[in-house]
Amino acid sequence: MLIHACISSHGFGHGSRTAAVLCELAALRPDWRLVLSTGLPEAFLKLSFGPVPFERRPCRWDVGVIQADALGADAAATLAALETLEEGLPGLVEREAAWLVAQNEPILVLGDVPPSAALLARRLQVPLVWLASFGWDAIHAPMGARFQTWADRHRQLYAQGDLLLHCPLSLPMPWGLPEVRLGLTSSRPRLDLERLARDLALPAERERVVLVSFGGLGMAIDPALLALWPQHVFIGPDPLLATVPNGRHLPEGVRPLDLMPLTGRLITKPGYSSFCEAFSQGVGVHLVHRTGFAEAPVLEEDLRHHGWHRLLSQEAFRRGAWELDQPLEPPRSGPLPADGAATAARAIVSLAEGQSAVPMELDGRIG
Repeated sequence: MLIHACISSHGFGHGSRTAAVLCELAALRPDWRLVLSTGLPEAFLKLSFGPVPFERRPCRWDVGVIQADALGADAAATLAALETLEEGLPGLVEREAAWLVAQNEPILVLGDVPPSAALLARRLQVPLVWLASFGWDAIHAPMGARFQTWADRHRQLYAQGDLLLHCPLSLPMPWGLPEVRLGLTSSRPRLDLERLARDLALPAERERVVLVSFGGLGMAIDPALLALWPQHVFIGPDPLLATVPNGRHLPEGVRPLDLMPLTGRLITKPGYSSFCEAFSQGVGVHLVHRTGFAEAPVLEEDLRHHGWHRLLSQEAFRRGAWELDQPLEPPRSGPLPADGAATAARAIVSLAEGQSAVPMELDGRIG
């Protein structure tokens, strides 16, 4: 069985979520081939999958939202990118379909969550599973009238799936599909914690260690602000953090998740995978408000319900008013189950083994 995962290139969160599920799948079916069809960097994918083998097909299946930085969206650039993508999709679908047919194996397409994955699955007449907490229809529709046609097209393509693996912390996904509701979809830390703490000279008190992570785009922080919190040690992917005494640069080969068991609090933007990882490891979230992205207010509200937290304005974040001396606000509704990745893997196995046809030779071209 070949699992062809079309993964959004919009951000690292989609890749992290898919990796969590496919690593669980590899434990259940180690002989299945995992093919990642995405524009995400190979170095990030290798870090996410660790010892689990995969193949990479460098493809861009969606646009998502073009961002000026980790907290802002660029609507005009997003529209232009959508039009450019649409022009290239027929050729991309044909190339990938031809390659997949040549593999002569049963295929299942997993989409997280490019709508165009439906074009590939339809071309091959193979099962299509969505792994999603939102679709781009829900993100693009609120961005203005010029996005409505795109949102409608996305929704039509999502409706062509066979199964929705419905992640928590989600927006509405009214696609009319059978679905499996999931708990948190997080991978697990996999490094020696004692050695990691020693190498980074971290304090023994977990509450004094603060992880600063804003996803793939990152977020510039003035290292001088760390002097406002001399009792804390800050660690993140920005190399400038290591230029001050209580700052540390996240080492190469270490995921933010790997550090979380040593961390008391996380300063971040609204992000699905960051929340799943923080919730699963008992890390408090200091959330920086984000505008222009429909998922952000939903995640902020879900954080209030399911995670220990504090909420920060962008202005407060930029001047270093991070409230690390304040107690975390408790969740209103309690924790979410942590077995989402394993549940998703079992659902994929069930569907794939019930529909294991090998695609036939392609005839004609996509319309």
